[in-house]
Amino acid sequence: MAVLVAPPGWPPAVRPPDAPDWERTAVNWLFDICPADYRQHAALRRHIVVLARFAVLHIEAQQAAVRRGLSQCRADLRDVADLEVVEAAVMTFQAEEARLLAVRRGVGLLEEALRGRRFVARL
Repeated sequence: MAVLVAPPGWPPAVRPPDAPDWERTAVNWLFDICPADYRQHAALRRHIVVLARFAVLHIEAQQAAVRRGLSQCRADLRDVADLEVVEAAVMTFQAEEARLLAVRRGVGLLEEALRGRRFVARL
């Protein structure tokens, strides 16, 4: 019997590659992390690898937006918010940056698995 391995960073909501219904759980998770409008595109519903590629690009765009927001936050908000509010905004951007880093790793691993890569347990 083959051992099903999900590497570190694999999305918890997605079953390991080759587990029963693993692709269904992958599709559900990918649609959950993408804009809701993606669900209406037949090509994305029918071709999971294409959906994964769209998800990678979507997350990378979010990462770029967060980096831009973080770099501009203090200057953009200093005239309209107290220092405490600005610092809360900075901390929010930092938390979102960390979250997106984890999501990007997960979607990248998922895309690799959909393209045929299988992972092995390491000691």
